Amino acid sequence: MLALLAQTNSTNPILGFAPLLLIGVVFYFLLIRPQNQRRRAQMEMQSSIEVGDEIVTTAGIYGTVTDIDDDYGIVTLEVAPNTEIRLARAAVATRLMDEDDIDEDEVEGAEPGS
Repeated sequence: MLALLAQTNSTNPILGFAPLLLIGVVFYFLLIRPQNQRRRAQMEMQSSIEVGDEIVTTAGIYGTVTDIDDDYGIVTLEVAPNTEIRLARAAVATRLMDEDDIDEDEVEGAEPGS
């Protein structure tokens, strides 16, 4: 009799994993995928820096790129007249653009400030 009750109450074990699988899919689309896209966009921006660009570093230093050493990934910035600093290319947080450049480079559907 107990064997018959145990047999009727058993469910498919795959249904037990469905909520965990659903949570994994939600985490991927809400957290992991957007983070990878932001990281990829940041890396593309850092690799597209050219001499003469105005940038902001991760430390909040504003400057103009005067030299780029691609072999070592070093960028030289002029932060004041006759004052240059060297930093890693990965330390570049943002490239500043003129208003004319923004109109040309604006991406459709982009949110302001992003």
